[in-house]
Amino acid sequence: MRAPAPEDFTSRLHGPALAARVGPALGVCFGICFLTGLLSHYAQQPSQPVPFPPGPAWGYRFTQGLHVVTGTVAVPLLLVKLWTVYPRLFDRPARLDVRHLLVTALERLSVLVLVASAVFMLATGLANSAQWYPWSFSFRTTHYAVAWVAAGSLVLHVGIKLAIVRDELRRPLEHEARPSVLTRRGLLRSTWLAAGVAALATAGQAVPWLREVSVLGVRSGDGPQGLPVNKSAAAAGVTASATAPGWALTVTHGDRSVRLTREDLLALEQRTEDLPIACVEGWSASGTWTGVRVRDLLDRVGAPRGSDVVVRSLQESGPFRTTVLQAGFADDDRTLVALALGGEPLALDHGYPARLIAPNRPGVLQTKWLDRLEVSA
Repeated sequence: MRAPAPEDFTSRLHGPALAARVGPALGVCFGICFLTGLLSHYAQQPSQPVPFPPGPAWGYRFTQGLHVVTGTVAVPLLLVKLWTVYPRLFDRPARLDVRHLLVTALERLSVLVLVASAVFMLATGLANSAQWYPWSFSFRTTHYAVAWVAAGSLVLHVGIKLAIVRDELRRPLEHEARPSVLTRRGLLRSTWLAAGVAALATAGQAVPWLREVSVLGVRSGDGPQGLPVNKSAAAAGVTASATAPGWALTVTHGDRSVRLTREDLLALEQRTEDLPIACVEGWSASGTWTGVRVRDLLDRVGAPRGSDVVVRSLQESGPFRTTVLQAGFADDDRTLVALALGGEPLALDHGYPARLIAPNRPGVLQTKWLDRLEVSA
């Protein structure tokens, strides 16, 4: 039994004509996904050479929603792209000299790396959106590392194929004299339709007025006080400590320290801000938060402006039990120790007795069930 040859694939849907038209759209999706992913990764870094800005308040909501939508749209585009070009895997080298064999092997290897990294990024990204982790490695660090591999192999692939893509885009898609079940134009229309459906089916988790049609959105906007919850108090193991009568928020700077009960915090000047919760999974929702400005609390211990703050939660474990609130956020008037949501006391799952809320900040850094604020400089 012989191995397949390119001439065995007679469908006109295979070949560079369609690949050259789907490829640029896939490249744009991958490019946007890569850049917004880098932005999200940087926003979660405790140390930032260039401070991440606290405004606009909706910035992270927009970029992370775009990250997940473009990643989802890339799935049908990648499947169609692979369908159009997979017969090329069975091409035999035109010449058998060492140089040509080496070039062919490197080209095939670059394509293998690109496909493998792209499939890995899309599959793990979609699983993360659904909060399903059937693996033991760290999603965030691995996803970040493989993103660079995917981006590098994509740039290499574009460099190799750019001339072919340019030539194919200059040629019109000819009408088939005896079209098969699906024509080239029909496949392209189906591809754009599938991409559009994927976008609509996902975007609603970040765009409220699309929620009714976004069947793939992992968060509908439902939850206590009208906002979704990623981690409940029970899952975080803080139900007892968060509801203990002796709870108090400790604010420290050097040898100065204050302990404030929830009643003490409620007695201070209250501020109300409309700010979104935007999570790395791509979902977001806006809330009306009321509480005490973080800057007002730092003033009580004499902390100078421009100081970073270490924020500690009552959680006993977890990667974001302790976070760093950079100076730009700590000094922003919109950053609150929130005590209420929508005019009602915080629900336990939203961080009762007090939580952090700041503009343009990833949801995993909006620490719930506050324990301490420690000025680090």
